[in-house]
Amino acid sequence: MTSSPDAVTPSRGAVAAGEGTTTAPFADRLATIVTARESQVVLGLDPDPAQLWPEALDAAAADGPPAERAAQAVLAHCRALVEAAGPACVAVKPQLACFERLGAPGWAALAAVVEHAREAGLLVLADGKRGDIAVSAAAYGQALVGATPTPLGAVAGLGADAFTASPYLGIDTLEELLEAARGARAGMFVLVRTSNPGAADLQDAELAGGRPLWERVAGIVHDLGVVGTTAAGAGPAPATGRGATAATGGGLHDVGAVVGATAPEHVARMRELMPRSVFLLPGIGAQGGRVEDLAPAFAPHRAAGLVTASRSIATAHERASGAAPAAAARAEAERLRAAAWALA
Repeated sequence: MTSSPDAVTPSRGAVAAGEGTTTAPFADRLATIVTARESQVVLGLDPDPAQLWPEALDAAAADGPPAERAAQAVLAHCRALVEAAGPACVAVKPQLACFERLGAPGWAALAAVVEHAREAGLLVLADGKRGDIAVSAAAYGQALVGATPTPLGAVAGLGADAFTASPYLGIDTLEELLEAARGARAGMFVLVRTSNPGAADLQDAELAGGRPLWERVAGIVHDLGVVGTTAAGAGPAPATGRGATAATGGGLHDVGAVVGATAPEHVARMRELMPRSVFLLPGIGAQGGRVEDLAPAFAPHRAAGLVTASRSIATAHERASGAAPAAAARAEAERLRAAAWALA
């Protein structure tokens, strides 16, 4: 397959991410675009203003407040990444902190990146790992996937298709976030076992019965996903592959799990505990995870596992002598796409 940043493989069509967003649940929209693009790759957008592509720096104004100029460069960098690697992906995953640290101009850049991703036919997974008590959880949900009612009219939020959430304030906080997600027909990915080395400090801690804490969280994720699952999606999973019934999301839940690819020895057990959850699989590439070790994640349906890569795509040109950043990013995204698709 071609590695040109401007080419789209003819056999894989684009699906507009916004199509049916007011009626189709997240899992259905995800299954549709996965099938259409023959991809399970999520492009992570973690822009570091000190490590942007040269063309992005050229896009910044010659003068003005540093925050505005940096946000302009970050926006140009993310747009270029989406244009280069997007055709091999199904979604983008902007790391909210990387935009928020630039203040109001950074949030404006984030909103523009979300719009650009949608124009490219990609879903948007907002990575903020939110989690708080009821009133704050509701506000997070409104900010990311919903709208805030005011006496002066509703204020639209970011408009993401899904977001990441932390479970460590308890089930009630997740239920509050989930209410906002389901009201917007959006998805929620709960941290079950993350990709960082420190995950072992808490998430592997043994409970009184001898199970690790992440197993308890996995059970919560499954239970939350079952509640509200439509009858059409509650039965046995259809056959995987091109003949799968994308309209029901393969019976997948709209409540998914963040499952670090750096500890693949846990993936099979997680799949037992969460048979219908979509796994968001960070840690590929720069953190040492390998797509080839994640086969159980894709067992229920091709859309049941999402391979997310950020630095390994954005910095691919640093490992390819003489390659332009866009061409190298597209080639790396295509490599990951082919590797993941072959496992499903």
